[in-house]
Amino acid sequence: MNRRMLRRWISNTMVGLMVLAVVIAVLPLFFILANLVIKGASSLSIAFFTRPPVPLGETGGGVLNAIIGTLIIVGLASLVGLPVGIGAGIYCAEYPGSRLTRATRFLSDVMNGTPSIVVGVFAWTLIVAPMKHFSALAGSAALAMLMIPMVMRTTEELVKLVPHSLREAALALGYARWRTTLAIVLRTALPGIVTGSLLSVARVAGETAPLLFTALGSQYISFDVNQPMAALPLMVYQYASGPYPEWHQNAWAAALVLIMVVLTLSILARVATRRQFRLND
Repeated sequence: MNRRMLRRWISNTMVGLMVLAVVIAVLPLFFILANLVIKGASSLSIAFFTRPPVPLGETGGGVLNAIIGTLIIVGLASLVGLPVGIGAGIYCAEYPGSRLTRATRFLSDVMNGTPSIVVGVFAWTLIVAPMKHFSALAGSAALAMLMIPMVMRTTEELVKLVPHSLREAALALGYARWRTTLAIVLRTALPGIVTGSLLSVARVAGETAPLLFTALGSQYISFDVNQPMAALPLMVYQYASGPYPEWHQNAWAAALVLIMVVLTLSILARVATRRQFRLND
């Protein structure tokens, strides 16, 4: 075997190993989706999305209360977590040498590695215990704590990718530093920031542990953020751990709905990323 054939054989072997690694990485997601579709798709119907749960012994019912609760809890968390995370990320990127930036970056890395159940216990101690009752507001606070460091680090890295020549050109034209950051830097990095924000929302939308200590869950439709509230992750957990076959069936269907929500947000993030690449080209 000459050197040319040897190099070709090594190249083909490496490509084959990489393809195998991709297949192994994708297979778990495929099996999860297939399992959810097989066990949960039969329970999906219009009533499943438009009706709340029914009492034990009755057939039918849906997850309307959990869908509404998820939208409220995740929406409130996003109202707090996204602006704070984006603002902190912009500051850390624009002032990388300050002590506040170094401390913020370190704390953000620590928070990203903190288990979500620890955040749930902290939110329970900080909000639920003093208020003496569970609430959707406490659940939103816990999810916002998880969201802020993810959004901050993503925003910081994307703002760093903006060429310094754009900043220098704006400053040379007489723009103030804050105006340069908002009108030039932030606008250039906006598609990537939107992508990171959508991914962080998708990440926290499936969290269960923090909500067990804060929102607790409810069998009723509620719009009061100061009271316990249902959510899709909580409903999946409660139904899956219950003793009734009807609950298990609804748990599979609710899990399928939850994974489809996460996939939709991920696809939107990919679309935003593709738009950013086209703008850069």
